[in-house]
Amino acid sequence: MTNKYNKVLYVGVTSELPGRVWDHKNKTHPYSFTAKYNCDKLVYYIFYPNIEEAISAEKVL
Repeated sequence: MTNKYNKVLYVGVTSELPGRVWDHKNKTHPYSFTAKYNCDKLVYYIFYPNIEEAISAEKVL
């Protein structure tokens, strides 16, 4: 996710993408990184068949 000006990048792993995007857009966690830097625009996602692969890819980024 990024902000309006594409200056901040947030990378994360989730098992429920639509719900997680909604959380970021609505700032349900007001003290989180994405809320602080207004990251509410999804720019890219990849599906992985298991969580271990997803976490490994996240760490590379």
